[in-house]
Amino acid sequence: MQSTKSRRKVAPNTATGSKTSATDNGSAESADKLDQLLLSSAICNNEDIGPFIRKAFTSGKPETLLHHLRHFARSKESEIEEVCKAHYQDFILAVDDLKSLLSDVDSLKSSLSTSNSKLQSVAGPLLDSLDSFLESRTVLQNVNLALGSISTCVRLIEICSRSNYHLSRNNFYMALKCLDSIETELLDKTPSSTLRRMLEKKIPEIRAHIERRVSKEFGDWLVEIRVVSRNLGQLAIGQASSARQREEDLRIKQRQAEEQSRLSLRDCVYALQDEDEDEDDQHDQHDAVGLSNGLGNDGHNGGFDLTPLYRAYHINQTLGLDDRFKQYYFENRKLQLTSDFQVSSMTPFLESHQTFFAQIAGFFIVEDRVLRTSGGLISKMEVENLWETAMSKMCGVLEDQFSRMQTANHLLLIKDYVSLLGVTLRRYGYPVDALLDVLSKHRDKYHELLLSDCRKQIAEALAADKFEQMLMKKEYEYSMNVLSFQLQTSDIAPAFPYVAPFSSTVPDCCRIVRSFVEDSVSFMSYGGQLDFYDMVKKYLDRLLGEALDEALLKLINTAVHGVSQAMQMAANMAVMERACDFFFRHAAQLSGIPLRMAERGRRQFPLSRARDAAEDMLSGLLKAKVDGFMTLIENVNWMADEPPQSGNEYVNEVMIYLETLVSTAQQILPAQVLKRVLQEVLSHISEKIVGALYGDSVKRFNVNAIIGIDVDVRLLESFADNQAPIFSDGDANQLKLALAESRQLINLLLSNHPDNYLNPVIRERSYNALDHRKVVTISEKLRDPSDRLFGTFGSRGAKQNPKKKSLDALIKRLRDVS
Repeated sequence: MQSTKSRRKVAPNTATGSKTSATDNGSAESADKLDQLLLSSAICNNEDIGPFIRKAFTSGKPETLLHHLRHFARSKESEIEEVCKAHYQDFILAVDDLKSLLSDVDSLKSSLSTSNSKLQSVAGPLLDSLDSFLESRTVLQNVNLALGSISTCVRLIEICSRSNYHLSRNNFYMALKCLDSIETELLDKTPSSTLRRMLEKKIPEIRAHIERRVSKEFGDWLVEIRVVSRNLGQLAIGQASSARQREEDLRIKQRQAEEQSRLSLRDCVYALQDEDEDEDDQHDQHDAVGLSNGLGNDGHNGGFDLTPLYRAYHINQTLGLDDRFKQYYFENRKLQLTSDFQVSSMTPFLESHQTFFAQIAGFFIVEDRVLRTSGGLISKMEVENLWETAMSKMCGVLEDQFSRMQTANHLLLIKDYVSLLGVTLRRYGYPVDALLDVLSKHRDKYHELLLSDCRKQIAEALAADKFEQMLMKKEYEYSMNVLSFQLQTSDIAPAFPYVAPFSSTVPDCCRIVRSFVEDSVSFMSYGGQLDFYDMVKKYLDRLLGEALDEALLKLINTAVHGVSQAMQMAANMAVMERACDFFFRHAAQLSGIPLRMAERGRRQFPLSRARDAAEDMLSGLLKAKVDGFMTLIENVNWMADEPPQSGNEYVNEVMIYLETLVSTAQQILPAQVLKRVLQEVLSHISEKIVGALYGDSVKRFNVNAIIGIDVDVRLLESFADNQAPIFSDGDANQLKLALAESRQLINLLLSNHPDNYLNPVIRERSYNALDHRKVVTISEKLRDPSDRLFGTFGSRGAKQNPKKKSLDALIKRLRDVS
């Protein structure tokens, strides 16, 4: 059977076909045999014989097909027969073997049945025990699985409870850690599908809830931090202002100590800082540390609390949203900074500038803290970009506001606050040079406005001057009006009430100039420029040389009408000379340079024009007064028979006036000013005397008249000598030199050898003040006593007077020269 099934697909009629082919080779190849061969081959190969059947019926010869099939069957029968004959013996042997095998099987069956009965009788109880064991083990496994599931669920419930607890306490980070633990450790092991589905739904919701809560807290912090930043900026700038004030106080004490040392006082102040100041320093240092650590005034985080920010950043890091939060934080802070740049058009900038700059200062103090402590929330480059934006905007706002302001005090107030802003932010490492450049750029405009204000104040002060000496009844008035400007001429305090030599104009103008110096130094200081004394000095020179000097000139030329007013103005100018020295010393001290450097670079008196005008005005008025007395010179008897013994009338009047003038003027005018004025007056008197001899009103005069004039000049010279207690001996001699022209002329006219005038050496030594033209004219008018009417009759035949001869030779020679 097996051989039949495993037979190859070979045409069974191959041999037959070969025989047929061999038979057919002997005859003609007919179609009938070919069809028979093909049909046999198809049947042997188990092929479909449908085509042969259709062909037979189509051709109408089914009998042929049937014949072929019968022929094929007959060929197979013979073949089967041959196979059966070949295997018959083997089949008989196989049957015999099967019969013997059957008997063996029967004996084996009975043996197996017996063994089975014995086995079942023995294994029955064992199988029952095994079934009990298997059942117990299954129960144990189920119980263990249940316990494991229960412990997993218990742990899961505990973590969920802990997460709820943290959520109720707003401990979002711990709640997220619980959620992460549930997801990574327990969610896949949860036996309850319902619980697992619930957790898979609730965990994202809880994370979204935490994200919303944190975002809300962060949003609230963004709102609160703006107010905190403004207060923080004001506090930081206030501390900078306090530190600056302490530095100013320390410098003032140092200057006082230097001044006392310079005056060689024994009770010099050596301790420049007391315990109170130490406590203030420690307090401010504590405040500074509090600021740098993000603390408020009370030392707690309530004033400068970054906890919501750090918390939001940490939660977003835990949620894996740190990059998005960084971008969100930066964009929101940038928008806040942009809104801080808005300057209200409804409020004057002078009123809102402190809030404006304090808000920006607080913003960058916060950002500095965030940069240093947040762990990468914001980068240094981003903070620098924000600062560049803020710097550009602040510079633009300052440029715009400064260009609109027309009041110097407003510029100074804003400049001071901006400089404090620069000091504050420089402590945190922010560059502020651009802001300082803007302040320096408007330095000239500020001083122009300041000069304009000072001109108005000076004009008002001068307009209110009554040209009266200032009366001070109390010591504080003396200190306020004299000592504060170093106008005193003695270190000894005067008795009160004290009448000052100057009028109220002097301290008023001094206060204006001192205020100008202090405002100028205040604007120039803390602006990045260390040595600014030269600039302050330049503007001070302009104030004194342009504003004050011109105003004083205008006052002198328009408001001074009397000698007392002119004398008061001259006295004021003398005091102002000392005041100007104080102004430059004060500017040097405020600028922080040694006084010796300021004194080394001192120039001439900046109010010299006003001083000279005041003295000229006083001299002119005095000369006019003297001219009134000098008109009496017309009453002189130029052809007197006897010389007057006590001087002429005019000189007596002049002497009375001069002595009265000196007694009054020495109480108000400094000695040098009085000397210059008297010198001018005496020189004028000398010119008037020479002018009278030279003028047309005197046709002739004799020696007796000249002797009288000599007495007059001697009286004037005696007056000059009598001023030695007031002036030094040298100054008294200079007063006498003011009478040089009249003295030298009198000496020449009374000389026995007037021709000595022709000697250059003698002329330079004794007659250098004379004009030879005047000498000629005046000499011609001199008449000798012998020249009087009818005098020639008595002197006929007598010798000519040698003096007359010498004088004639002098006149002739001078005419030849001229």
